[in-house]
Parts: sequence; C-alpha cells; structure tokens
Amino acid sequence: MSNPQQLRYSKEHEWLSNAEDGVSTVGITEHAANALGDVVYVQLPEVGDTVTAGETCGELESTKSVSDLYSPVTGEVVAANQDVVDDPSLVNSAPFEGGWLFKVKVTDEPGDLLSADEYTDFAS
Repeated sequence: MSNPQQLRYSKEHEWLSNAEDGVSTVGITEHAANALGDVVYVQLPEVGDTVTAGETCGELESTKSVSDLYSPVTGEVVAANQDVVDDPSLVNSAPFEGGWLFKVKVTDEPGDLLSADEYTDFAS
C-alpha cells in the first residue's frame, strides 16, 4: 500500500489534500477501501452542508458492512463527487484519484492529522 506523500490522513482513514484557495479534497484511504470490500453505495454530504472534524458526514456501504464517513476538517462542502455516487466502485479502484468523495472550504483543521509515513505506521 502506498499512501501519497502530499496528502494528510485522519485516524478514521480519510485523506485530505492540501488546500488550494482554502478548498481541500477528501477521500478514504486505500487501506479503508480494502477493509470495506466492494463499495456498493455512497452517501455524501451535500453542497452547502457544514461538516465538522471528527463527526459523521456520510456513509459507505459495501458487500461486507456499512461504515460511517467522517470529516477530517471543519468547513463548508463546495462539491460532492457525483461520479462516486453513480459508480461506488471508484472508491475501491481509484481511492486517491477518481474515487475522491467531497471538497470542503476549510474553516478549521485539527492538529492531529498524520503524514503519509505516520498513517502507514498507524494502519499497519
């Protein structure tokens, strides 16, 4: 498993891109996608929703289980990935590319996000 170095990671297995104009992209890690199994349903926060770091903001359902989606930061959702809603398998096949989940205008970021190396150690 190779976690992109430029991303930051939560202990709930979400990843966060560096902010561009205050907006970051959120997804789940390859580790989480593999643990879930084949994702068959995705419920994402809607544009305009406020998400709070560490709190549930959506749901991922797989052939194995249902898992809550947690936001790694606080802010306003500015985009949701409709491609993932239409084809949930993108979460498994491309968790760091086309399988991203939502974009958020960050207003607060917790200090406990992990680097790629720290997340790799945490997840193993």
